[in-house]
Amino acid sequence: MNEKKLKHLEFIQGVINRLGNNSFLVKSWCVTIVAALTALSSGTKDQYIIIAYFPVFVFWLLDSYYLWQERLFRDLYNEVRVMEESNINFSMEFSTNAMRKHKYLDAAFSKTILPFYAVLVGTIIILMLVL
Repeated sequence: MNEKKLKHLEFIQGVINRLGNNSFLVKSWCVTIVAALTALSSGTKDQYIIIAYFPVFVFWLLDSYYLWQERLFRDLYNEVRVMEESNINFSMEFSTNAMRKHKYLDAAFSKTILPFYAVLVGTIIILMLVL
């Protein structure tokens, strides 16, 4: 593989790795905040447990954004992988085909995102009933 193509693929792979790491951090922050709000609500009224829905929703949207971007960059990686070296311009822009193929809502309700946040929402509901 030629040097220009390899370098461009490394740039794209670096972005994909950061997006995956950000997704992991978002999930861990979400669990931490929901656990803290649950702990605060155990001795008081339900006000803190109701507030726990807000971070779950916000982090769900953010995590979905990271997954959507990751999918777009994976498509860019595949496009660059088969590209001729003379056509490589180190662009990090997505093609219109990739934008049509990958939708934000598909990422938000994907099998990797939806179960995690559905379990969190279900846990909050159960805790509201128990407390």
